[in-house]
Amino acid sequence: MVILGIDPGYAIVGYGVIEAKNSRYRPLEHGAVTTKSTQDFNGRLEVIYNSMEAILQRWKPDAVAIEKLFFNSNQKTAIQVAEARGVILLAAQKAGVSISEYTPLQVKQAVTGYGQAQKPQVMEMTKRLLCLTQMPKLDDTCDALAMAICHGQAAGSTLRRTMLSGRM
Repeated sequence: MVILGIDPGYAIVGYGVIEAKNSRYRPLEHGAVTTKSTQDFNGRLEVIYNSMEAILQRWKPDAVAIEKLFFNSNQKTAIQVAEARGVILLAAQKAGVSISEYTPLQVKQAVTGYGQAQKPQVMEMTKRLLCLTQMPKLDDTCDALAMAICHGQAAGSTLRRTMLSGRM
């Protein structure tokens, strides 16, 4: 299964494409889509959409895993992230890819086995699970790779397959 993990944002969108097979993970591509702060916001959304569309076309993933949005204290930032997330979801939907959403707690639990793990622990386990010699420079990219692993863990579970098939 090819999984595209996404850490949504409007300045930086982290992404990671992995192959999940028999509880083993292989990185295929990872990076970040960046937009310029000097560009108008609608233009930034277009850059994100076009970039996601290109990644989806290039890898044709079986699934997209994206972080569930949660509001922090800055509502303006949260709204802009939600809008960027919307164009990402639209690109995935138009590509016909299954979309799953996960909370940071779910990602930590899936990657480290502990829902209260700290960021360095998640990054180290992500590095180990993907057999990377070093982690990407941007945290957003690391988060996207962890998101993809989380989906690989969840999608591979018997319970999830049963739920998706409607036999519960």
